[in-house]
Amino acid sequence: MDVSEPASISSGIAARYATAIFELAKEAKSLAKLEANLNDLSAALADSAELRAVIASPVLSRDEQGKAIAAIADKMGLVPELRNGLALMAAKRRLFVLPHLIAQLDEMIAEDKGEVKAEVTSAKALTKAQSDKLAKTLKARIGRDVKLNATVDESLIGGLVVKVGSKMIDTSIRSRLDSLQNAMKEVG
Repeated sequence: MDVSEPASISSGIAARYATAIFELAKEAKSLAKLEANLNDLSAALADSAELRAVIASPVLSRDEQGKAIAAIADKMGLVPELRNGLALMAAKRRLFVLPHLIAQLDEMIAEDKGEVKAEVTSAKALTKAQSDKLAKTLKARIGRDVKLNATVDESLIGGLVVKVGSKMIDTSIRSRLDSLQNAMKEVG
Protein backbone atom coordinates (compact mmCIF):
# COMPACT_ATOMS: atom_id res chain seq x y z
CA MET A 1 0.00 0.00 0.00
CA ASP A 2 1.21 3.48 -0.85
CA VAL A 3 1.85 5.45 2.35
CA SER A 4 0.84 8.76 0.73
CA GLU A 5 -2.58 7.39 -0.28
CA PRO A 6 -4.55 8.48 2.84
CA ALA A 7 -3.14 12.02 2.60
CA SER A 8 -3.96 12.28 -1.10
CA ILE A 9 -7.48 10.95 -0.49
CA SER A 10 -7.98 13.57 2.24
CA SER A 11 -6.62 16.30 -0.03
CA GLY A 12 -8.92 15.21 -2.84
CA ILE A 13 -11.99 15.23 -0.60
CA ALA A 14 -10.99 18.59 0.86
CA ALA A 15 -10.40 20.06 -2.61
CA ARG A 16 -13.95 19.26 -3.73
CA TYR A 17 -15.53 20.84 -0.64
CA ALA A 18 -13.13 23.79 -0.78
CA THR A 19 -14.00 24.51 -4.41
CA ALA A 20 -17.71 24.50 -3.65
CA ILE A 21 -17.39 26.69 -0.54
CA PHE A 22 -15.03 29.09 -2.33
CA GLU A 23 -17.29 29.49 -5.37
CA LEU A 24 -20.37 30.07 -3.20
CA ALA A 25 -18.55 32.59 -0.98
CA LYS A 26 -17.19 34.42 -4.03
CA GLU A 27 -20.67 34.60 -5.53
CA ALA A 28 -22.02 35.95 -2.22
CA LYS A 29 -19.10 38.43 -2.04
CA SER A 30 -18.08 37.11 1.38
CA LEU A 31 -14.47 36.03 0.69
CA ALA A 32 -13.01 38.53 3.20
CA LYS A 33 -15.29 37.22 5.96
CA LEU A 34 -14.53 33.63 4.90
CA GLU A 35 -10.81 34.34 5.20
CA ALA A 36 -11.29 35.69 8.75
CA ASN A 37 -13.44 32.65 9.61
CA LEU A 38 -10.72 30.30 8.34
CA ASN A 39 -8.09 32.02 10.50
CA ASP A 40 -10.36 31.68 13.55
CA LEU A 41 -11.16 28.04 12.74
CA SER A 42 -7.49 27.22 12.23
CA ALA A 43 -6.61 28.81 15.58
CA ALA A 44 -9.45 26.87 17.27
CA LEU A 45 -8.15 23.60 15.80
CA ALA A 46 -4.63 24.37 16.99
CA ASP A 47 -5.78 25.32 20.49
CA SER A 48 -8.52 22.77 21.18
CA ALA A 49 -7.80 19.08 21.59
CA GLU A 50 -11.56 18.57 22.05
CA LEU A 51 -12.29 20.04 18.61
CA ARG A 52 -9.61 17.88 17.01
CA ALA A 53 -11.17 14.86 18.76
CA VAL A 54 -14.68 15.75 17.52
CA ILE A 55 -13.63 15.99 13.88
CA ALA A 56 -11.55 12.80 13.97
CA SER A 57 -13.62 10.56 16.24
CA PRO A 58 -15.13 7.47 14.60
CA VAL A 59 -17.13 6.90 17.80
CA LEU A 60 -19.30 10.01 17.45
CA SER A 61 -22.36 9.61 15.24
CA ARG A 62 -22.98 11.82 12.22
CA ASP A 63 -25.71 13.57 14.20
CA GLU A 64 -23.43 14.23 17.19
CA GLN A 65 -20.68 15.58 14.93
CA GLY A 66 -23.25 17.71 13.11
CA LYS A 67 -24.61 19.19 16.33
CA ALA A 68 -21.09 19.89 17.63
CA ILE A 69 -19.95 21.59 14.42
CA ALA A 70 -23.21 23.59 14.21
CA ALA A 71 -22.68 24.86 17.77
CA ILE A 72 -19.09 25.84 16.91
CA ALA A 73 -20.23 27.53 13.68
CA ASP A 74 -22.87 29.53 15.58
CA LYS A 75 -20.45 30.56 18.31
CA MET A 76 -17.77 31.61 15.78
CA GLY A 77 -20.24 33.37 13.47
CA LEU A 78 -19.12 31.47 10.37
CA VAL A 79 -20.37 32.61 6.97
CA PRO A 80 -23.32 30.52 5.71
CA GLU A 81 -21.26 28.96 2.91
CA LEU A 82 -18.70 27.57 5.38
CA ARG A 83 -21.35 26.66 7.96
CA ASN A 84 -23.36 24.70 5.38
CA GLY A 85 -20.23 23.07 3.97
CA LEU A 86 -19.20 21.89 7.45
CA ALA A 87 -22.74 20.59 8.11
CA LEU A 88 -22.60 18.59 4.87
CA MET A 89 -19.15 17.29 5.75
CA ALA A 90 -20.48 16.14 9.15
CA ALA A 91 -23.46 14.42 7.50
CA LYS A 92 -21.08 12.60 5.12
CA ARG A 93 -18.53 11.85 7.90
CA ARG A 94 -15.89 13.97 6.20
CA LEU A 95 -14.95 16.36 9.04
CA PHE A 96 -11.58 14.60 9.39
CA VAL A 97 -10.40 16.57 6.30
CA LEU A 98 -11.04 19.94 7.99
CA PRO A 99 -7.32 20.87 8.27
CA HIS A 100 -6.88 20.11 4.54
CA LEU A 101 -10.03 22.11 3.75
CA ILE A 102 -8.71 25.16 5.61
CA ALA A 103 -5.38 24.95 3.78
CA GLN A 104 -7.07 24.55 0.38
CA LEU A 105 -9.42 27.49 0.99
CA ASP A 106 -6.51 29.66 2.19
CA GLU A 107 -4.65 28.90 -1.05
CA MET A 108 -7.71 29.63 -3.20
CA ILE A 109 -8.37 32.96 -1.46
CA ALA A 110 -4.70 33.97 -1.74
CA GLU A 111 -4.72 33.06 -5.46
CA ASP A 112 -7.90 35.09 -5.96
CA LYS A 113 -6.24 38.09 -4.28
CA GLY A 114 -3.05 37.64 -6.33
CA GLU A 115 -1.06 36.70 -3.25
CA VAL A 116 1.29 33.87 -2.50
CA LYS A 117 1.96 32.56 1.00
CA ALA A 118 5.45 32.23 2.41
CA GLU A 119 6.30 30.12 5.45
CA VAL A 120 9.07 31.91 7.34
CA THR A 121 10.92 30.31 10.24
CA SER A 122 13.39 32.43 12.17
CA ALA A 123 15.51 32.04 15.30
CA LYS A 124 13.86 35.10 16.87
CA ALA A 125 10.51 36.74 16.20
CA LEU A 126 10.69 39.14 13.27
CA THR A 127 9.95 42.80 13.88
CA LYS A 128 7.31 44.57 11.81
CA ALA A 129 10.06 46.34 9.82
CA GLN A 130 11.87 43.05 9.12
CA SER A 131 8.62 41.35 8.04
CA ASP A 132 7.76 44.25 5.73
CA LYS A 133 11.24 44.27 4.19
CA LEU A 134 11.18 40.49 3.67
CA ALA A 135 7.71 40.66 2.08
CA LYS A 136 8.90 43.47 -0.22
CA THR A 137 12.03 41.52 -1.22
CA LEU A 138 10.03 38.36 -1.90
CA LYS A 139 7.48 40.34 -3.93
CA ALA A 140 10.29 41.72 -6.10
CA ARG A 141 11.66 38.21 -6.62
CA ILE A 142 8.34 36.41 -7.19
CA GLY A 143 6.34 39.18 -8.81
CA ARG A 144 3.27 38.77 -6.59
CA ASP A 145 2.16 40.04 -3.19
CA VAL A 146 3.48 37.83 -0.41
CA LYS A 147 1.66 37.02 2.81
CA LEU A 148 4.07 35.85 5.50
CA ASN A 149 3.28 33.11 7.99
CA ALA A 150 6.07 33.51 10.52
CA THR A 151 7.11 31.00 13.17
CA VAL A 152 10.04 30.90 15.59
CA ASP A 153 12.50 28.00 15.93
CA GLU A 154 15.37 28.85 18.27
CA SER A 155 17.32 25.79 17.11
CA LEU A 156 18.13 27.70 13.89
CA ILE A 157 20.55 29.79 16.02
CA GLY A 158 20.26 32.67 13.52
CA GLY A 159 19.05 33.45 10.01
CA LEU A 160 15.87 32.40 8.22
CA VAL A 161 14.23 29.52 6.42
CA VAL A 162 11.74 30.76 3.81
CA LYS A 163 9.42 28.42 1.90
CA VAL A 164 7.36 29.74 -1.00
CA GLY A 165 5.53 27.00 -2.83
CA SER A 166 8.08 24.33 -3.69
CA LYS A 167 11.07 26.67 -3.26
CA MET A 168 13.04 26.91 -0.04
CA ILE A 169 15.72 29.42 0.94
CA ASP A 170 17.71 28.38 4.00
CA THR A 171 20.10 30.99 5.41
CA SER A 172 20.08 29.60 8.95
CA ILE A 173 23.29 29.21 10.91
CA ARG A 174 22.22 25.66 11.81
CA SER A 175 22.22 24.59 8.15
CA ARG A 176 25.59 26.25 7.59
CA LEU A 177 27.03 24.39 10.60
CA ASP A 178 25.55 21.13 9.29
CA SER A 179 27.16 21.76 5.89
CA LEU A 180 30.50 22.48 7.52
CA GLN A 181 30.23 19.34 9.64
CA ASN A 182 29.51 17.23 6.53
CA ALA A 183 32.45 18.79 4.69
CA MET A 184 34.76 18.02 7.61
CA LYS A 185 33.57 14.38 7.67
CA GLU A 186 34.44 14.03 3.98
CA VAL A 187 37.95 15.37 4.57
CA GLY A 188 38.77 13.29 7.61
